[in-house]
Amino acid sequence: MTVSTFAASSMPPAFPERAAWGTAQSLRAWQQQALEAYFGKDGSRPGPRDFLAVATPGAGKTTFALRLARELMERRIVSAITIVCPTEHLKRQWAESAARVGIKIDPEYQNGQGPVGKEFDGVAITYAAVAARPALHRNRTESRKSLVIFDEIHHAGDGLSWGDAVREAFEPAARRLALSGTPFRTDVNPIPFVEYEEGPDGVRRSRADYTYGYGPALADGVVRPVIFLAYAGEMRWRTRAGDEITASLGEPLTQDQTAQAWRAALDPKGDWIKQVLAAADRRLTELRRAIPDAGGLVIATDHEAARAYAKLLRAVTGQGATVVLSDDPTASKKIKQFAETDDRWMVAVRMVSEGVDIPRLAVGVYATSTSTPLFFAQAIGRFVRARRRGETASVFLPSVPTLMAHAAEMETERDHVLDRPLREDGLDDELLAEANRQRDTTDVGEELPFETVEASATFDRVLYDGGEFGMHAEPGSAEEEEFLGIPGLLEPEQVSALLRKRQAEQLAVERRRRTGDPRDDRTAAEDLASLRRQLNSLVGAWNHRTGKPHGVIHTELRAACGGPAIPQATAEDIRKRIAKIREWAAKRRH
Repeated sequence: MTVSTFAASSMPPAFPERAAWGTAQSLRAWQQQALEAYFGKDGSRPGPRDFLAVATPGAGKTTFALRLARELMERRIVSAITIVCPTEHLKRQWAESAARVGIKIDPEYQNGQGPVGKEFDGVAITYAAVAARPALHRNRTESRKSLVIFDEIHHAGDGLSWGDAVREAFEPAARRLALSGTPFRTDVNPIPFVEYEEGPDGVRRSRADYTYGYGPALADGVVRPVIFLAYAGEMRWRTRAGDEITASLGEPLTQDQTAQAWRAALDPKGDWIKQVLAAADRRLTELRRAIPDAGGLVIATDHEAARAYAKLLRAVTGQGATVVLSDDPTASKKIKQFAETDDRWMVAVRMVSEGVDIPRLAVGVYATSTSTPLFFAQAIGRFVRARRRGETASVFLPSVPTLMAHAAEMETERDHVLDRPLREDGLDDELLAEANRQRDTTDVGEELPFETVEASATFDRVLYDGGEFGMHAEPGSAEEEEFLGIPGLLEPEQVSALLRKRQAEQLAVERRRRTGDPRDDRTAAEDLASLRRQLNSLVGAWNHRTGKPHGVIHTELRAACGGPAIPQATAEDIRKRIAKIREWAAKRRH
């Protein structure tokens, strides 16, 4: 085999006459293995026409794709490259990355432009542009031997028309490389150029040619461990009919109550979001002791909320926040500027939830009512990119069962599933559809379903590596500060050890209180109410993990621990049940 100049300098160590495995500086081990999966162990294969690489956000899919593209060009298997992206900003990001490895990509190409400039090796376009004129892009693809790189290929299944357009435009391509960090969808539209295999249950699932999940990436130090800090609280709102409703976020509620309490929590007029932003900023200050340029990102539901959150951050920090809105023509410039500075906070609506590369982001506030697992995974992916070993990421979120379940399943690898009921795994929630719909402004004359009267936050618990730590605490309390002050540089196993230690210390304080040591000024009734809220929160989380109804879980706890029903149970009875359900969670994790 004749190895190209590029291959000789940059192919993985397992290729012929290269250094020993693991000694190359320019490629991560998973990228080397993925290239081997494409070209073969000895590098002699020309590679398949279609290849799907699934790698967790932050792992380096762009680097892998561009190395593969350069090698295909050097071997003259392809002579042109088309990169298809979800957003305009990502087109420019891909072009900048390609330029660093000697590939010239035009990110400003438009459908009405005609031929691609001779100085370019190819173009970066959006899925929307392809859907607008698929025949144009088919002609381009047929005119030269083309490699098409699909960034986050699941977007090609956003609608049957989009999928049909992608198939029409790129069916003639010599090579197609599909990339995804989250290869699952909440619909059953097939994704173009992705293979599906029928399992023993008769259900067809997507088949990836190479997969690199969050768990292995965390073990390799490629991504950061993510600490989720969940906040509950009391919410009060007024309905359209004038009735006032009170509910506690983090306690068992109907889906409709959860949606409204969640929305009240995110309302900039209430104290919940103010208190959570203040806590997140304190966490950012702690991280910046070890990571001086660490930045924070607030993901907002709409433009109005984003601007309001920026004002709240200014009040908390004394500094302005970068606000990125989807209709702002300078959005890409703002994102790039923020990435290159050491400014503390950015507030954005959805558009930075996927693919945008800001490695210094280390603290997130999930201040959006969007609840799909796809969006959640993409959003959390903004914080996991590691630059050196030991960096941790912290994400603050409402104590909502849907989000708690997503956080607990960070390491779950999903495939795109066809032939299934839409409601499988709770991925589609009609009652939250309105909250999940992207809306930049309120429709003229539209009445709000309710008006927030009051919203206050309470620190609920920490979720990490499938486990839950901590107990209810007021914002600004010593108990909350114990978790906000976790050092910013820790190995994953050190995070687990420290969280267990903090939890043990809190439980020891509770035991001293029960045995008559000096207490705080809370009454016994307040203690009992707090314990009930804590148990109900854990039961809610266990419900989403196991699917068992709340009543069944309470019955099983009572059978295991003894004692009367909750209304008659003592504080000691409830503490036993809290310890038992935590024991169940720990056993299930291992």
